[in-house]
This record gives sequence, C-alpha cells and structure tokens, in this order.
Amino acid sequence: MAQNLKKNAEPATREQRLEAFQPLSGMVVPRFAGISTFMRLPYLAPTQAPGEIDIALLGIPFDGATTNRPGARLGPRQVREASSLMRLVNYGTLVAPYDLCACADVGDVPVNPIDVQDTIRRIEAEVAYLHQGGVTPLSIGGDHIISYPILRALGSKGPLGMIHVDAHSDTGDTYFGGQKLTHGTPFRRAIEDGVLDPERVVQIGIRGTMYSADERQWALDQGIRIIDMEEVAEKGIPYAIAEARRVVGTEPTYFTFDIDSIDPAFAPGTGTPEIGGFTSREALQLVRGFRHLNLVGADVVEVSPPLDQTGGTALVGASIAFELLCLLAEARAERTAKETRLNVV
Repeated sequence: MAQNLKKNAEPATREQRLEAFQPLSGMVVPRFAGISTFMRLPYLAPTQAPGEIDIALLGIPFDGATTNRPGARLGPRQVREASSLMRLVNYGTLVAPYDLCACADVGDVPVNPIDVQDTIRRIEAEVAYLHQGGVTPLSIGGDHIISYPILRALGSKGPLGMIHVDAHSDTGDTYFGGQKLTHGTPFRRAIEDGVLDPERVVQIGIRGTMYSADERQWALDQGIRIIDMEEVAEKGIPYAIAEARRVVGTEPTYFTFDIDSIDPAFAPGTGTPEIGGFTSREALQLVRGFRHLNLVGADVVEVSPPLDQTGGTALVGASIAFELLCLLAEARAERTAKETRLNVV
C-alpha cells in the first residue's frame, strides 16, 4: 500500500501517509504468516524514506565488536519475527504510535561483518541520511558499538543527552592490545568526539563484576550520572525515572537499551549476562516513565538468538522496541505540534 503514495501527483497529506504506513493486520493475515518486518510494518527502501515516513525501524546485524559471547548479528532477524506479536496500541500508556507517525521498516544497514571501522562508517552514513531527511531512527542491533556511529550522525550539530539502560557502563578505553572500538567502549568514544554531553548522560541498572575498582571512575569524572542497580533497588524505579529526567532535561536526547540490563532469568540470550537485573515487568515500567522527553532516536542492542533458542529474549527485545517506538512517536508528534504553533504565531 505504501507504494501507492508514489503514484500521487501531489505530495501525500499526513492522513494519507498515516493510512499507508500501517502494520499488516493480524485480522487480515495471521501473525504467523507474511513477510517478516519490524512490527509487521511496510518495507521502504532507506533512499525513499525522507518525505515519506517519520520514523524508520532499521536492523543493524553486526557483532564484530563483541568481546564475549557472539550472536547479536542475528538479533534483528529474530526480533523482526518476534515483533509480529505486537499490536497497535500500548496497553499501559494507550499510545497508538501509528496514529501519530508514519513508520516503516527500512531493512538492514549493509554492514561489513569482518571490519569494525567500515561498518561504523556505513551505519553513520545511513543514519545521517535518514536524520538529514527528517526521519527519526529506531535501530535494532547488533552489539553496542552500533550506538557510537548513530550518536555521531544524530549529534553532528550539537552533543546529545542520553538515557542508557544497561548492566555495563560501556565507557571503557581499550580492549585486547589497544582496540578502541568494541561494544565496551562506544560512549567513551562518543564523548571524546563531542557528540555526547556527559553531563546529560544517565546510566541505569549498572551492576556486575569489574576488572578494577576504579573502572567506573572515568565516567564519573566526566559528569555521567550512574544509577547502579543497588541504588535502583534501594530507592525504586520511580526515583530512577525522576532522576534520569532531571539529568537529561528538555534538550535532544537519545535512548539506548541493552537487553542485558534485564536479568538473565528473563533474557538469557545476550553476550554478557549479569544476574540481579531488572525483571521484564520492571523494564516496561522504567521505559514508560520517559514519555514527553525530547527523544530523537533509540536503539535496542545485544539480543543474541543462538543463546536463547526459546526466542524469549527476542520477544523481550521486540516488546522494548515497541515501547521505545511509542516514546519516539509521541515525542515526534509533540515537536511537530510545537513547530506548528510557532509557525502560526
């Protein structure tokens, strides 16, 4: 149906775009049937996205920067499959993202599975193209290095804030003989590049063992607010939400969600699992607490299907991706409404 827009002589209206970019209904084609796309949305080539859609869901099937158990390169494919279980309206918030924004699956970034630097260039180029065309990216990885080139693309004109839900800080410096580009280093690199404002970064759920007692000190020295799992357990999720909202404020903010933030009892299919994490219910509560922020992009990373053959981890990843889609759609709609009011004035 999306292709019908191309036949119109006049640019499609917002209502036409919203109608065209709707998920395939489970009442028309069973959810176990049809071609697999994120949320059963129409597929649209990335080059066609600017001017057609508001939010692009894209896969980044790369785990070449993984330092422990592999398999996250297969994450986008299985998350697509699991996302067929998502429907149209968020039960907890009543947000209906497809009524707010035109959304489509734009496929996978053509990564280079044997070259980290080349893959980073490819991710940055594609996300930059979408961003410059006015399209908000929701990315499904892949290991956590994918967030680095996304931040470079979205933060090229000014550093972003970030909500980072994870078991690990990912602000390490080097691994294995001086390697600076791994899934444990993306946010240190982004801060060094000036695309991430450390004083507007909050990390939630950090836990587990460390290589040294001062491992987290670099992040703290930069001004990053770390709400580790012990603090969340002591003070509660509503406290963590309020504190995170205080840190990021009202300026443009990115949201990155590592599936290992969730306890391996609920999401075992990940490269570096850490016990003592969020339950899947707590993760929903946490993500839903970030409505009405100025979110400009998001990702879900580190789903490794070979490490959970039940598919349960991919279902968790797809569910969190839907929650993030709701946040992005609402934020996008609110920015559009604000711009409209300013233009009228």
